[in-house]
Amino acid sequence: MKNPRVARRYAQALMSVAEEENSVEEVAADLAMMERTLAASRELRLLLVSPVVFEAKKAAVMKALFGGKTSVVVSTFVDLLIDKHRESILREVIEQFLGLRDELRGIMTVDVTTVTPMERKQEESLAQELGKRTGKTIKFRVKEDPLIKGGLVVKIGDTVLDASVRRQLERLRERFVGTARTSTL
Repeated sequence: MKNPRVARRYAQALMSVAEEENSVEEVAADLAMMERTLAASRELRLLLVSPVVFEAKKAAVMKALFGGKTSVVVSTFVDLLIDKHRESILREVIEQFLGLRDELRGIMTVDVTTVTPMERKQEESLAQELGKRTGKTIKFRVKEDPLIKGGLVVKIGDTVLDASVRRQLERLRERFVGTARTSTL
């Protein structure tokens, strides 16, 4: 994330307006649609972050793509981002907003890193265990990384639970190195 604090502030402001308008779910759906479009279009992402493209051109492109497809709240918000020269953080704002919406619903997003995809039973078991510990409904964002060699790494907010084979091997190596140093003294 380029600027998480700023993105969080804009997301909170948008959430505040959406709550006043009783349109949190509508705004979330519009933003999710925008995110899918941004994820699918490299050209659109480059346009939004380009310092050589004028704000009027960016606003016109966004209106052409999303005008009439999104609520007034969302289109006004996107115009505000462009006016404030913050359009480059639109994706981060969307991510923050959807996170805030999940918080309202009692849903916690947990990042899980595995070597291979988890089976359905494993996911359900892990979700149930983490749900008991946090008191929230768990939603996973799964990433595969062959470098962890096995096991998994779970990130809940700022807390990282590293049960990977790679970490266990690192600990074992640290122990061996520590033992070798003390035995030579």
